[in-house]
Amino acid sequence: MHQKCKVWSPGSSKGLNSFIVKRGIISLFLMVLFLGPLVPGMNAQEPYFRLKDLSNQWKEYDDLKGTRLTVIDFWATWCQPCVQAIPHLNTMSAQYAERGVAFIGVSVDGPRNQSKISPFIKSMGVSYPILRDINSELMSELNVSAVPTLLIYDSSGELVHIHEGFRPGDEDLISEMIKSSLE
Repeated sequence: MHQKCKVWSPGSSKGLNSFIVKRGIISLFLMVLFLGPLVPGMNAQEPYFRLKDLSNQWKEYDDLKGTRLTVIDFWATWCQPCVQAIPHLNTMSAQYAERGVAFIGVSVDGPRNQSKISPFIKSMGVSYPILRDINSELMSELNVSAVPTLLIYDSSGELVHIHEGFRPGDEDLISEMIKSSLE
């Protein structure tokens, strides 16, 4: 099983578990019926978003996306699998840049951890853009429920791969996902 970190959301508690379980099937049905599935190859809509980067400048998805593929990595400084994945993603970003693949890191660190992001990214030598999703709004909008999660979109905006969690060896799987999408 892949290691992943669940994202805590304000207001969650054990008392809601039975309510969530009882309503889960109906909610899932309605979500699929009305919102459409977030499944690779099922024409999930390409994201549009505008978030601040580490320099506090607004950045839009359209300005950062790749000409052939865009890899969006949702991560956090407190997430150990995320920390393990980032060096591999940085290597892949350099490896595939000339083939039209762009990587975008989206930090879901909350307000209390914002000061840790820039030093962390510098210490890791990350070369791709890092954006801040402080309240996890984009994460929620794209139905991402754990970090790390990678979403890979092709040039037409179709979601072609989802990879949740990270453990040693997943870098090869992710690289294969990218290669197969470029063929």
